[in-house]
Amino acid sequence: MRALRDEFAMTIGGVIEPPPALLARFAPGVTVSSYVPVGSEADPTAIAFAASERGCTIVLPHVTSRESPVRFFHWSPEQPLVDGPLGLRQPADDGPEAEPDIVLTPLLAFDRAMNRLGQGAGHYDRVFERLPGAWRIGIAWSVQQVESLIIDPWDMPLHGVVTEAASWGEAAA
Repeated sequence: MRALRDEFAMTIGGVIEPPPALLARFAPGVTVSSYVPVGSEADPTAIAFAASERGCTIVLPHVTSRESPVRFFHWSPEQPLVDGPLGLRQPADDGPEAEPDIVLTPLLAFDRAMNRLGQGAGHYDRVFERLPGAWRIGIAWSVQQVESLIIDPWDMPLHGVVTEAASWGEAAA
């Protein structure tokens, strides 16, 4: 799936635009977690900017190791990012923290049942467990959709997925 994503991202490029159902969730007081894409991950920048324009607080994930829990720190475009483990670009850990209401999530693959295959470290699985009420939105390229995924007992489905071509689940409503 990584190779397929890499090849597709080289030909398509760009960012993923927010669909109307997602825009409708953005309002002052809502905290949205975005991320800085690593490699060929789909880029949620346009979605994060749309959320910010509608008064949402933007947070980015911060991790210290493969095993560490994800912490979310406030972020705005003028703030510098620091290098983190696993090739991540993330905010420094000296600013205000906040738990997100909406989690924009990178992934390797997804299916129509809104299951996701993550990168393998389990960071977002643990975030979803910790924040069961957060709206979980996968950000992906359309080529990352598969017929079905085998899920584990700890896997929580996404509420929706947004790609460059379409949206599924509650993100499409």
